[in-house]
Amino acid sequence: MRDWNIREADAADAEALALVGAATFLEAFADVIEGKDIVAHCAKAHSAQVYRDYLATGSIAWLAETALGAPIGYALNSAPDLPGMAVGDRELKRIYVLSRWHGSGLAAALMAQSLQEASDHDRLLLGVYRHNHRALAFYAKHGFVTIAERMFRVGETDHHDLVLARLLTATESTP
Repeated sequence: MRDWNIREADAADAEALALVGAATFLEAFADVIEGKDIVAHCAKAHSAQVYRDYLATGSIAWLAETALGAPIGYALNSAPDLPGMAVGDRELKRIYVLSRWHGSGLAAALMAQSLQEASDHDRLLLGVYRHNHRALAFYAKHGFVTIAERMFRVGETDHHDLVLARLLTATESTP
């Protein structure tokens, strides 16, 4: 039984998006990234104002909630800002689900929302930590392939990420 719902988020949801963003980042990387770097990153990248700014500048977010309205995940599409990007691309900036809902179909449902929103673009891009094997397997299952690499700063430390793309139009032959 599905115990969650997804709806499009708006500026009033910025606090919920920030909470899920920080919680899932901590949950995913607490054993990989130094504590001071995680705290600094979450304060900078997952503040409510950051999400209000995303939504005010053309980004689209979908918030997943329990039947009681508690936020448990989200996806956020934006204009691309990644190595390997081209005219006609869209970026899946973030897709996060609290671990309790892994395997529930929630991540796949959020991915479907992201792909649908980006369907009039050529490709959907995303960045992912190169050692996040669970995420890499999920993205591969959804048709994403590696097109570039980038350095991603978390706090005061650089980490190696991969840039992935999924072809959305039939006019191109390669991602």
